[in-house]
Amino acid sequence: MPRLDFSSYDTKGFYDEMFDEHNVVRPNYKLYLERIEKIGHKKLNRLQHSTDRAQLSLGMTFNVYNDNQGVERILPLDIIPRIINNKEWTHLENGLQQRIKALNLFIQDIYNDQKLFKDKIIPKEMILSSISYLKELEGFKPPKDIWCHITGSDLIKGGDGAYYVLEDNLRCPSGVSYMLENREILKRTFPELFERLDVKPVYNYTHILRDTLESLTTVEKPNVVVLTPGTYNSAYFEHSYLAQQMGAELVEGRDLVVKNDVVYMITTNGLQRVDVIYRRVDDDFIDPLVFNKTSLLGTPGLFGAYLKGNVVLVNAPGTGVVDDKAVYAYIPRIIKYYLGEDMILPNVKTYICDEEADRKYVIENIHDLVVKQTDASGGYGMLIGPKSTKEEQNEFIQKIKNKPRNYIAQPMINLSRVPTLTDDTIEGRHVDLRPYALYGDDIKIIPGALTRVALKKGSIVVNSSQGGGSKDTWVLNS
Repeated sequence: MPRLDFSSYDTKGFYDEMFDEHNVVRPNYKLYLERIEKIGHKKLNRLQHSTDRAQLSLGMTFNVYNDNQGVERILPLDIIPRIINNKEWTHLENGLQQRIKALNLFIQDIYNDQKLFKDKIIPKEMILSSISYLKELEGFKPPKDIWCHITGSDLIKGGDGAYYVLEDNLRCPSGVSYMLENREILKRTFPELFERLDVKPVYNYTHILRDTLESLTTVEKPNVVVLTPGTYNSAYFEHSYLAQQMGAELVEGRDLVVKNDVVYMITTNGLQRVDVIYRRVDDDFIDPLVFNKTSLLGTPGLFGAYLKGNVVLVNAPGTGVVDDKAVYAYIPRIIKYYLGEDMILPNVKTYICDEEADRKYVIENIHDLVVKQTDASGGYGMLIGPKSTKEEQNEFIQKIKNKPRNYIAQPMINLSRVPTLTDDTIEGRHVDLRPYALYGDDIKIIPGALTRVALKKGSIVVNSSQGGGSKDTWVLNS
């Protein structure tokens, strides 16, 4: 059987996670490379085909809202994993724990004492103008003063080999089910390698999640449910998967009712009280009596029951203010202010278009920058300057001038690459990293992550809705 040939593999201009700049395999990939070289490209393609079939059989699909065909798709799983050594992971763990702790203190402060406004750490109007800031929560404190119970921050590795936080996801972070199912599939694809490489397990995520949810209430045997927008939501597979794995009921808004500020689930045996709701419905839709009055996804009275302390909502409403990309630029100051520490995991350099000097720089250098809409996600509302036309640049300049608060800009960063299987060969493709953290009695970082990969050659957009795929992430014990 012919061996795989990596002699012409391109590492120029990028940080490659398997090979250094001299095309020498990095220590964490050495054993894996030896294995796949023996397998050969033809068999790898067969294994990849089996992986695709396994995803379909497990129902690992998602809907793309702007897809006129309305066809469910799998999130393609490339069978070449991302492998991270223990030292590197410990650095990520420490940085994420620091960040989450500071962000939780920040959210608590902006809805209560607002000390950082008085100390002029961040402009008050920047927060109050965010579409995710909920005035209804002013003066409120959630159980144990924890707002961001589940976090999925997006990280990238630049050309210097260092990690940077690209954005934070505190509102309804998604993708963890793909991390868990990717692992199950890859364990069957390369069973002997898991034992030899001593890969840290991720299978206990749902047990830790359940423990985290139960820790937020004083009820001895709390009734936990997962609130989904319904079967047509793009992440419905994940909602049903997590409910099943936790042994929790999967409910829609119409399955709940509020009586005397207490939430109940409607069952064939009558009403059953609900203590904790892991909600996958955005703030604006959870209660039509308070927010979007036309919403059919939530439950009338739910927010009132939450404010009275009769039910726990995870994540807490109002946490989405941190997801605002304009707030992201201030996080180094936020960490220093609340913890008195320098940031362990740095941000990408960010220009705030609402500030005159930054706005001037962005407009003059838009051809070199990545411009992002502060309240957009999924790779939408974005201009990649070096790959855009003059017409597109002028369009964004006008948008920035009209509503500067709605835009930030960052330098173009060469995301690191991981070898990825194609029909004919193996080529480097750009990746990011979404680790998951659970905040209950303490902050736990799950030793694995969803690695998203830009499957289109030359693309840096890893989002599933725009042609991205995924990789399993192996964290080694050594």
